[in-house]
Formats: sequence, structure tokens, C-alpha cells
Amino acid sequence: MTCNNHYDVTQWHTGNPYSDIGEVINSIIADIKSRQTQTDSNSGGKPGAVIYIPPGDYHLTSQVAIDISYLKIMGAGHGFTSSSIRFNAPENEWPNWHEIWPGGSRILVDIAARDGEEESAGAAFYVERSGEPRISSVEFSSFCIDGLHFVEDGLGPNDPENSYVNGKTGIYIATAQDSFRITGMGFVYLEHGVTIYNADALSVHDNFIAECGNCVELRGAGQASKITDNLMGAGYKGYTIYAQNFGGLLIAANNIFPRGKSSVHFSGVARSSITGNRFHSFYPGMVIFEDNCTENLISANHLLRDREPWPPMQGYDNGLNDTFGIVHLNGDNNSVMGNHISESIDTSFITPPGTRPVIIHVVTGRGNYISGNHIVATRDAADVQSADAASCFTTQVGALLATDRRVALDVTAVLVAPAASQNTVLDSGSESQVMLDKSVNAFRATPEPGQTL
Repeated sequence: MTCNNHYDVTQWHTGNPYSDIGEVINSIIADIKSRQTQTDSNSGGKPGAVIYIPPGDYHLTSQVAIDISYLKIMGAGHGFTSSSIRFNAPENEWPNWHEIWPGGSRILVDIAARDGEEESAGAAFYVERSGEPRISSVEFSSFCIDGLHFVEDGLGPNDPENSYVNGKTGIYIATAQDSFRITGMGFVYLEHGVTIYNADALSVHDNFIAECGNCVELRGAGQASKITDNLMGAGYKGYTIYAQNFGGLLIAANNIFPRGKSSVHFSGVARSSITGNRFHSFYPGMVIFEDNCTENLISANHLLRDREPWPPMQGYDNGLNDTFGIVHLNGDNNSVMGNHISESIDTSFITPPGTRPVIIHVVTGRGNYISGNHIVATRDAADVQSADAASCFTTQVGALLATDRRVALDVTAVLVAPAASQNTVLDSGSESQVMLDKSVNAFRATPEPGQTL
């Protein structure tokens, strides 16, 4: 017996998926809605459907509008490959490459938000439904959304393909929803990878989201969601992970690539966890809490801040200086415990010149608990960083593994600003590395070699 709730975009009778897969998927959704009209039939009635995208290249010139629950759109592979490496290589080398563009089940986004239009106008997939209950259980799985090109923004020193701007979004969810899943996806060269408002029980898991202006943005408010096991990295202007007014968010086991303006940026977030991640950044401001973030946990993460080693991207940064802090906190009763934080930067690249880089910066707040963090700060013994041109991969791997010639760098391990009080700092820096007012904060220094407790 065949199932009429399983669709293949290449077998559907309306439209041509290779020239406009948006028209095809919209037609399929209309068919599902025309057949599934009963809200209560035999304790069911609207089971939803699966839409399958076989491997291939599919242009999208019509935005996909989703307003039904229990819909899964799935492909046969995320198909990610680096577009940044290609666009920063000489074009005359491309004919000798094994492949040029991303692959798998790949959607080529040919729409973009123009000046004056809402940001959502440039979304490949737009999800919106009002009324009760909230739209639920929509899944995106195992295909690639490719924004193709970035465009000139008038701001950079630069090739437009490095601007991270093009008015395109992969998935835009505009209204409150429940139990959505984004898994095994590839997102590349989009100004916004995933933008979601008012999420509840959301899972963003095992995706490859890179070379996007912004990767995952949780806006409005939300609760009880997770961002786990992803490989991600935004551009120097945007967020890799951004969350606003969220409670109960779990960010765990992600590997965050450098070049994002920040790795994790919380605004008004409470009672959430950032645990067991590996963060790498070429700029300060890797983890930022603003707007009174409260009772959050940052624990068992590895954070590395060093300098961009690949010559084509060395002219870009996120605009923050080294006194901002690698971890920048505003809020009350947050815990920063048991993290390994590495700062590896030559003094000639520190801004402002002559200052000590700050690792953990408590700007405002009370009751924050900073304990047992291992901070390793180094510079090259010759205070010179090689800028030899090589492949992006070999250059970055070489920089990561170059630890043998490093010597100690003088840093401020923890800075508690005058506006912050009643905070506790334990075993996260020596007496000379921690700056705080001991009359209103508690402090225990990390013993230095030769000292006894």
C-alpha cells in the first residue's frame, strides 16, 4: 500500500523543481491542506507529510510559505563545502578543483530582501501561523541552503564575497512554535542562516552552519530549547549563536569556528547553560552577556582567542578591543566555572597598544561566581606571526598546533568593574592577574609556583 503523505519534489505534477523548487513545495503544501481538513477524525485527522528532496541543484525563486504542523522537509545530504575558500582563491585555479559549489540536496536561493523590504522577504523558507495551537513539529533535515554570493556593502577593504551581506535568510520562523527540529542541515553564504522568534522546545542539532553573516538567532523570547552538536561559524559582523529573553536554553557540544563577531551572545537570558563547547575566535568578545543575564552557567568549555592567520581575511575584525574581555558579563548570579581559556596573541596585535588583554570581564552585576578557570596566555617568542600564504586549511591548522615557541603573555585574568559588587572570584588568576575591589567582592588567588597554600 502506498502512502499519499510522502512527496518527492522531482515527481510532483506542478512546477519544475530545478528552476523553482519554491513553487513545487508550495503546491505540495496546498495539496496536504486540501486533503487533511478534519481536525478530529478517529483521534487524529492531520498527520502532516514528508517532502523529499533528492540529491541535485534546485533553484528557489518563490519563497516557501509553511503554515501547517507535522511537516518534514528532508534531503539526502547537507552538501556543505567552503565558498569562502573558493572565492579567495585565484579563479584560474578553479578548473582543476574536484568540485566548485556545495552539493547534496542543494537549494540555490535566488531571492533576497531588497532595500525597504522586511528582512523576512529574503527567506527561502518562511514559517508563520497565528491562532491556537501554535504550529508544531516542523522539521528541516539533511539538505543544503546556499545563498550563492555576498554583495558589496561599501564598508570593507574588500572583495564583495567577503562582506557577509546579501539580504538572504535560510529559514525564518516568524511566530511562536513548539517542538521544531533543524537537524543535519547545511547553510552557507546566507546573511542569516536561521532566524527564529518565540521558540519553545526547539532542537538545532548536528548542523553545518558556516560562512553565514549570522548562524542561529533566537529572537523575541523562548524557553526549554537546545543548540547541540553543531559545527558553526558566522562572519565578523554577526552572531554565531544569539539568544534574546530566553529561559532554559542548553548550548552544548558545539564546535564554533572563528571569525564570528561573537560565539555566544545572550541578551536578557536567564537560567541557561553553555557547557562542553569548543569556541575559537580571532577577536575579543567570544561570550557576551548583556541586558542583565541572570543565573546562567558557563562551564567546561574550551575557549581559544588568537589572531587570524590566513592573509585574505586579516583585514577584518569585529571592532572590539582587547580590554572588552573574551568573556564579557552583565548580570547577576551567573557561574563561570571550570573552563579552559587560551589567549594566544602577539603584543603587536593587541588593541589598544600597550594594554593588557582582559580574559573575563564582569562589567555589572552581583552574585556572580567565577571559579576554577584555567587561563593560559601566551605570545610568540619572537613576537612575530607568520603571514605566509598557504591554503586556508594548512594555515589554520599550523597556527593551532604552533605551541612550541610560545612564552607567557601578561594579561588581566579577571576584571570586576566598579559597577559590579558582591561577586566571588576563586582560583581563576594570581594576585597580580585579578583586578577587583576586595572590600565589596570575595577573592582567592590561584597559587603561583613556589607559593604554599
